[in-house]
Amino acid sequence: MGASLGGGRGRGRRRPQSDINVTPLVDVMLVLLIIFMVTAPMMTSGVNVDLPKTDASPVNTDTKPITVSIKADGALYLGDDPVQPDDLVNQLRAMSQNDPTHRIFVRGDAHIDYGRVMEVMGRITSGGFTHVALLAQQPPSGPQP
Repeated sequence: MGASLGGGRGRGRRRPQSDINVTPLVDVMLVLLIIFMVTAPMMTSGVNVDLPKTDASPVNTDTKPITVSIKADGALYLGDDPVQPDDLVNQLRAMSQNDPTHRIFVRGDAHIDYGRVMEVMGRITSGGFTHVALLAQQPPSGPQP
């Protein structure tokens, strides 16, 4: 019987492959990634300057910020200690050692009137403090209802 499965001339040919071969693409992308990683730090322009040495203390010292908290009932706290609104600025000056650039964080309860928070911030800024910021809690990550 001389019949074979691939017998005739046209029957044994392979059909064109329609899949994309991604191996060369990945190789090229990895080479480009390496090239960019090596050359990116060299592309920063700047003038090399030999800065003088000094014994002076740094200007921007990381001091611990002072926290002013306002509870839901309107009570003021300086750190963990309760404070009267009239004494707030004086105690802030004492804690910051009369440094008007000392960082002060204001924390207000979520259910308190916004005007009360602004009143406390206004009292602090009118006392001469310039670095006053509001603190907020980050929302929980995940799906929201």
